[in-house]
Amino acid sequence: MKVVFLAGGLGTRLAEETATRPKPMVEIGGRPLLWHLMQLYADHGYKDFLVACGYRGEVIKDYFRSLHVRTSDYVIDLKDGSLEILKATGLDWRIGAIDTGIETLTGARIARLRPLIGEQAFMVTYGDGLGDVDLTALVDFHRAHGKLATVTAVRPPARFGALALDGTRVKEFIEKPQMSDGWINGGFFVFEPGVFDYLDDVSALERGPLERLASEGQLMAFRHDGFWQPMDTLRDRQLLEALWQSGEAPWLTKRVAGNASVSS
Repeated sequence: MKVVFLAGGLGTRLAEETATRPKPMVEIGGRPLLWHLMQLYADHGYKDFLVACGYRGEVIKDYFRSLHVRTSDYVIDLKDGSLEILKATGLDWRIGAIDTGIETLTGARIARLRPLIGEQAFMVTYGDGLGDVDLTALVDFHRAHGKLATVTAVRPPARFGALALDGTRVKEFIEKPQMSDGWINGGFFVFEPGVFDYLDDVSALERGPLERLASEGQLMAFRHDGFWQPMDTLRDRQLLEALWQSGEAPWLTKRVAGNASVSS
């Protein structure tokens, strides 16, 4: 099953980091956020990726084109440019970096990838948010309900610290908790090929396609109560970086999160 990453937006709310690179290439622990997402999917056995590029897409293309060499030991013959890999990176990912346009909306980006996806179920997520979503359970849920589309519903992180009060006494203070009520679109979609009938070359996925799927009873929600954090602002990036540096990055396995010395 192929995984599509929507990575073409301008990232204007994170302008401090996105003047020269797309938001999915902003680094957490020395690696692009997009790498972290790919590792999450790879840990569940999904390693065939399509990146829908747009703004500064060349940064994504250059990074993954050279990743194999930069993370491997090699001998290069400068006479003819031939390269011998001595110790490979160990990654067995297959990555397509596809230009889907600068101003293209999310639904249209997916539609433009149809020739590469084919007539099979596929997954889609945004390139600017991380979570410890159980992707195996997500796919099982999707296959069990038999509808065209599944979206992962998440609890939005609160913007401010929460106070539990007993009259005027503060019983408990919780800094930046996950909200206990309400669900939002957290990405991490699973789609059947029939979803292409709802897409066109001008629409956002969230406007029109998902609304139509919901109205026709073809959109189901996989509830994720665990960690989920978007990277919309510099403070969000700093929070994700602090989690990585603590060695407790919840979106990756402890095996991966603890191996912070691996080159990006």
